[in-house]
Amino acid sequence: MAKPDIQQVKQRFGIIGNSPDLNRAIDIALQVAPTDMSVLVTGESGVGKENFPQIIHQFSHRKHGTYIAVNCGSIPEGTIDSELFGHEKGSFTGATGERKGYFEVANGGTLFLDEVGELPLSTQARLLRVLETGEFIKVGSSKVEKTDVRVVAATNLDMITATRNGRFREDLYYRLNTVPIRIPALRERKDDIPLLFRKFASDCAEKYSMPPITLTDAARQMLKDYYWPGNIRQLKNITEQISIIEQAREITHDILKLYLPANEVGLVPVGTINANDQKSFSNEREILYQVLFDMKKDMNELKKIVHDIVAGNLKAADITTPVVDSKERVLTPMVVSSGEKVTPIPVREDIHAVMPKTDIADADIIEAPDYEEETLSLQDVEKDMIIKALERHNGKRKNAAQDLKISERTLYRKIKEYNLEDL
Repeated sequence: MAKPDIQQVKQRFGIIGNSPDLNRAIDIALQVAPTDMSVLVTGESGVGKENFPQIIHQFSHRKHGTYIAVNCGSIPEGTIDSELFGHEKGSFTGATGERKGYFEVANGGTLFLDEVGELPLSTQARLLRVLETGEFIKVGSSKVEKTDVRVVAATNLDMITATRNGRFREDLYYRLNTVPIRIPALRERKDDIPLLFRKFASDCAEKYSMPPITLTDAARQMLKDYYWPGNIRQLKNITEQISIIEQAREITHDILKLYLPANEVGLVPVGTINANDQKSFSNEREILYQVLFDMKKDMNELKKIVHDIVAGNLKAADITTPVVDSKERVLTPMVVSSGEKVTPIPVREDIHAVMPKTDIADADIIEAPDYEEETLSLQDVEKDMIIKALERHNGKRKNAAQDLKISERTLYRKIKEYNLEDL
C-alpha cells in the first residue's frame, strides 16, 4: 500500500500547520502504522496528541477493528485494573456480574492509553505482561486469557524523570517507547499560530453567524511571541473569547493584550524569557517548596534565640549590634554568641532592621516552654495543600483535583496515603 500524502492526512484529521517538526511527527506515525509496534506519543498538554493514535489506527491493518481511547488519569486507582482487564462476578464489592475489560473488547484493534504516566505501579506490572506476552488475567480470576491489541500511549510527563523517581517502571517505559513520537509545543511552531487563529476565528464566526475577526500586523506578531503554556487548546479558547466579546472585527495589539494573561504564574510571553529561564517553569513547585523551607529554617533559628534570651541563657552583651546604613538596611548580619558557639542569623539587605529600645538585662524574665524545632517536609506541604483544597471545595474531590492541577486518581491516592478519607 502506497504511503499517503502528509497534506491529505492533515485535511482528513483536521491538523493545521506546516512546521517541520509537526510534519516529521505525522511522517513517523504513517511509517509505523502498518506495523504492530507500540508507540509512545509525548508532548505538552493541549498540543493535539489525541490525533496521532487515530492516524496510526486508520492507516494500519487494524482499521476495521475496534479503537478505544482510555484516559488513565480519570479512572480511580481502585477500578483501573477492572476497566483495563475486566473482572469476574463477586471479585469485589459491587461486582454483580462479569465484565469485559478494554483489552478484551479491543481484541484485533487499537487501544489508546492517554495519560499513561498516571497508572499505578501495580497496573503498570499488568500492562507490561500483556504487552510482552499478550496475556492477562481478569480481576478475581485465575484463568489466563489472550488478546491481540495494538497499544498506543500518550503522556505529557517527563518519563525519564518519572522512571528515576520510581513513579513509572523503567522496563514498561522502554516497552511502550518502541517508537517515540514527539509533538512540538505551539511556541515551537510560530508560523502556524496565525493559521490556527484564522481557522478558529472562521469556525466561531460560522457557528454564531457573525463576521470573522482579523488581526493587525502588530497583533499578529504579539500572538506569535506569546509563550502559550496551554498550546492549541489555549489559543482556541482565547480566539473564541475575542470573537464573542469584542465588537470590533479587526483586533489590534491593545485589544489582544487584554486576553493574554501575562501576569499569571507560568503564563509569561515568550519574548520576556530566555532558554535558561524556560527550564525554571517546570520546577516551579520545587522552587516554592525551597523558599518555604528557607523561611521556616530562619524562623526556627530566630525562635530558638528568642527562647534563650527569655530563659536567661543569653545576655545583652552576647548580641552584637548590626551595622545599618542611613536607610536602616542591614549591611552585616546580627550574631548571637553562646559560649564558644556563634550562631549567625541570616538577614536580607532589603529588610529594615528594627532595633529594640529595651535593655534586655533589665527586662522581666518569664518561664518559657522548652523550645522544640519545627520541621517542614514536602509531605507536610503537600498534605496541607490537599486539605485546604478539599476545604475550599467542601470535600468535592473532582473540584479539588482541578484546583491542585492533578488528576482525580492521583488525588485519591494522596488522600489514602495521608489518611484524609474523612475530609
